[in-house]
Amino acid sequence: MSFLLERLHAAGLTDVVAAEPATGGLAATAGLARRSDGTSIFVKAFGEPPSDDAFTAEAEGLTVLREAGGVATPEIILADRDLLVLSALQPRPGTETFWEQLAHALAHLHTTTRSPRFGWHRDNWLGRRRQVNTWTDDGFEFFAQHRLLRWLGERRVQEALDATDRAALERLCHRLPELLPVRPACLTHGDLWALNVMATPDGRPALIDPAVSYTWAEVDLAHLWTTAPPAEAHVFFELYAELTGLDRDWRARMPILQLRQHLAVIAQFDPDWGAADLVRATLAPFRPRH
Repeated sequence: MSFLLERLHAAGLTDVVAAEPATGGLAATAGLARRSDGTSIFVKAFGEPPSDDAFTAEAEGLTVLREAGGVATPEIILADRDLLVLSALQPRPGTETFWEQLAHALAHLHTTTRSPRFGWHRDNWLGRRRQVNTWTDDGFEFFAQHRLLRWLGERRVQEALDATDRAALERLCHRLPELLPVRPACLTHGDLWALNVMATPDGRPALIDPAVSYTWAEVDLAHLWTTAPPAEAHVFFELYAELTGLDRDWRARMPILQLRQHLAVIAQFDPDWGAADLVRATLAPFRPRH
């Protein structure tokens, strides 16, 4: 991990003596670095940053989740163009109690941070692609334009989806008010799958790698629901639904809401781990009938 060591030393963290790779990251090089006093820090760097503000936007997201939403996040040690350095977290425990605690934390985040508008005061980053956060009064318009149709211009998405697929996505976007209930905007993590759920040193749920915005709470729920959460997480969904008053049809909405993440995966990764097939399956009812 000499790449990370060089970046850390160049940033003035010269007491770092070693770095080991961390698992789970897809967009950047990440590792755990050991300092000369024996403590560890988490470090992340891009070989070539997608922009000058990718890490500062991520650090801002961690801060607002903690300060506005009351969610545990790592301490920010350094965030600049080339490097993000955070306090080290722990792997999450494989217990139902942990996931119950996460349900309470996420329900609190989603129910106490309401906004009259959808978006964020700046664009930020979902992996290595810009997440467009232009303020919008209408949630259906915001989700259609900035979370779904926004991806159609990406080269990999153009290659993966044919004209019929794209027309079906546009038809689905037009029908969103029929398919999804009216919901308020709230502060969301924005990239909430199980690998972005960790634990504080004292065992509480903590979140990493956000792509925050004010949008529908169920965007976070869908990402957890559809990305193979561990078996013990079943208590999370039951409790979260109870705490937030979800109707019994919420599961049926998850594939539509998760389209945003599948499209982002197609745009950035090859192979896409089946994302294009899942998009086509969700779009099937919206294709023209012959």
